[in-house]
Amino acid sequence: MKKLSKITAVVLSAVLITMLFAACSNNAENTNATVTQKVKVIDINLSDEEYAFGVDKNQPDLMTAANELIAEIKSNGQLDEICNKYFAGGTPTGVESAALDTSKDQLVVATNAEFEPFEYKKGDTFYGIDMEIAQLLADKLGKELVIQDMKFDAVLLSVQQQKCDIGMAGLTVSEERQQQVDFTDSYYSASQRLIVKGDDTTFDNCKTKEDVEAILNTFDSSVKIGGQNGTTGQSYVQGSEDLGFPGLKATFVGYDNGSLAVTDLMNGNVNYVIIDAAPAQAITDSINAVA
Repeated sequence: MKKLSKITAVVLSAVLITMLFAACSNNAENTNATVTQKVKVIDINLSDEEYAFGVDKNQPDLMTAANELIAEIKSNGQLDEICNKYFAGGTPTGVESAALDTSKDQLVVATNAEFEPFEYKKGDTFYGIDMEIAQLLADKLGKELVIQDMKFDAVLLSVQQQKCDIGMAGLTVSEERQQQVDFTDSYYSASQRLIVKGDDTTFDNCKTKEDVEAILNTFDSSVKIGGQNGTTGQSYVQGSEDLGFPGLKATFVGYDNGSLAVTDLMNGNVNYVIIDAAPAQAITDSINAVA
């Protein structure tokens, strides 16, 4: 009986060890499945910017009304409520555009509806922080809201040419752009951030902007960095005296929107992407959520 007990004990021990290893293996697999990302944002600001709305220089009354609205929604907490719909799990409010009709009293807004969470579309309905503010501005003016969706680099030009009254498209204020439009007071502080593939560890030990830039400055023209055409991200890579960016030696590859740039990153056609922080997070969250 003692011999049988020893054998039984050995067998049981082997079974327990096997089960333990299997459990550890399963836990490791589950942990890896949880943390695996297709793409990720390096959580370090590469710039400090201010967003504002670009108003037709020939419409000072519109400028006054827009600044009054910005001050109002900042002071009464309405701006925070709108932002929380997109950053804190709230429910976004859809905004409908009327058809353009010059015989009516309308507020015509130029935007690029591919810049979530500031402006994007589901079907024919517009969503985003800027779009909800656009509706508030139209209501304040007692006008019908018309939203004209176009490429980002056409937004301010359309206002300058008086085809639209105001540009609302996550616009960073710059001296160059101020030659085209008059900017309202700022309503949002923004920054540029770097997006990398999920398994890219190049920037994992970076703690500061200077750490990231030290690595970026080692890249030559063979390294491709994607971004949205006409945006601050392009200026960051190519350099801009206006915005204070010295530029990089890496090659900039432009896209109509940030999502296309990140898709090309995943496909291996660019090495990195630089876009605004909030859209960067929205795009990567959306991509990583897909099984």
